[in-house]
Parts: sequence; C-alpha cells; structure tokens
Amino acid sequence: MTRAVLALGSNLGDRHATLRGAVDALSSGPGAPTPVALSPVYETAPVGGPEQDPYLNAVLVVDFDGTARELLERAQAAEREFDRVREVRWGPRTLDVDVIAFGDTVDDDPVLTLPHPRAHLRAFVLRPWLDADPAAVVPGRAPVATLLADVEDADTTGEQKLTRRDDLALRLPGEADR
Repeated sequence: MTRAVLALGSNLGDRHATLRGAVDALSSGPGAPTPVALSPVYETAPVGGPEQDPYLNAVLVVDFDGTARELLERAQAAEREFDRVREVRWGPRTLDVDVIAFGDTVDDDPVLTLPHPRAHLRAFVLRPWLDADPAAVVPGRAPVATLLADVEDADTTGEQKLTRRDDLALRLPGEADR
C-alpha cells in the first residue's frame, strides 16, 4: 500500500454535491483506494486561467494498492463521471482531481509528475492537506506546514486567500457528515 494525496476542486454546478460524489466515487468499486483522511472544504479564488467563479477545494488522503498511473486513471474516471471537459487550460470545471503525492515518489514523468509540480505553491492544496495530515511532507521539498507559511507570507495581494466552509461538510464513506 502507498499513501497518496488527492486534491479535489469544483467551480461549476453544485460544487458541494460534486465534491461529495467525488469522494464516494474515488473510494468505491474494485481496487478503490482506502480513504485515510479528508480535509474540510475551502472556498478559493481561481488561480491562473480565464475569469471564472470560485472553487470549492478539499484534500483526500488514501492508501492505494496499485501504481501512481492507476491512481491517475481512477482520478480521471471520477472527473469523467462528473462531466469534466478539458477545453481551456486552468479553465472552469465540474471536477478536478489531481494526484498531488504518491508515497515518497519524485518523478518528472510528463504524464504524471510527482509530486504535483505546483502543489508547493498553492494554498488551496497545502492548507487542506495540512488539515488532513498535520505531519505531511511534499516529497523532495519540505513539510507542508513550512511551504504553506512561505506561500502565505509571499501572498501580499491576497490572491491565495482561502475561506474555510464549515457549513459544507464532507464525509468519508461510512462516516456521518462532519
């Protein structure tokens, strides 16, 4: 089993329902990863790309008995299940599932770069990841807490401001809403 980190985001349609459905989709079926931790939901402004509505973001930590590419395939299948369309880079989307880390793997594979090449720069990944796993480390970089502090210190314009949405509960399969 390998511990992996998945970042979830949605800014089209019923964003909360999409994130809830994504957690269920990623955690069910043959060969599904075993959920370990789930962050609270954060609302964030989009980073890069065209003008668009805010995102809801969360992080799901899983144990997976397969390869990183197999986990990517599961992530992309979940995106398709929620009608993800890839027309504009960094454009709006019903669901975005990124494999952020896969164990201690550091790999420049163009299909799946690990850890995610921009994760260490994005508060919308780091803050929920830290909530889900306070001891988390971005492989080959630094502890998530250190990287988040660096991002927050560098964000003088407030572009990476996150709002924790405690009114939008997510749950791991088999748990009550929290």
